[in-house]
Amino acid sequence: MNKAELIDKIAETSGLTKSNVEKVLDSTLETICKSIKKGEEVKLVGFGTFSKTKRKARTGRNPRTGESIKIPSAWSPKFKPGSDFKEILN
Repeated sequence: MNKAELIDKIAETSGLTKSNVEKVLDSTLETICKSIKKGEEVKLVGFGTFSKTKRKARTGRNPRTGESIKIPSAWSPKFKPGSDFKEILN
């Protein structure tokens, strides 16, 4: 499912217009991203928790040349599914 299909489904089930659903979805995703960037966790009870984690610097290999390269440390997004979400899938 892509974003347009998600918007269609939400509009169908909520009775809202597609344009309103798109604004709400965009705002929600933007708010989650900004919060994570600040270092805050976003907890949606029953669904899961969004956070950020630090990946350590490491040494990798260039697949073409086999040469060692240094990969710097970086921040990475993390999602931990909630128990209700896990139960739905199993």
